[in-house]
Amino acid sequence: MPKPCTRCLLKDYSKEVYDRLIVEGLKALPAEDIADSDVTALRLGVCQACEKLNQGTCLACGCYVEIRAALKTGKCPYSKW
Repeated sequence: MPKPCTRCLLKDYSKEVYDRLIVEGLKALPAEDIADSDVTALRLGVCQACEKLNQGTCLACGCYVEIRAALKTGKCPYSKW
């Protein structure tokens, strides 16, 4: 297992886990619930700069940031986006 990366998203940390949790999780959601890719990318950029990010998980709320950021209704628990 790679050394933990506190500022990495799950896709950068473990492709296997990313595919199983994030990719499959997003596929299970209705397409109309998914935010535009530009919006998602902007949100993830904010998450990567946040001190609460740890291996793709938000330490403030426990979510996988890649799922929360991809949801149209997703919101940062600190109102950063």
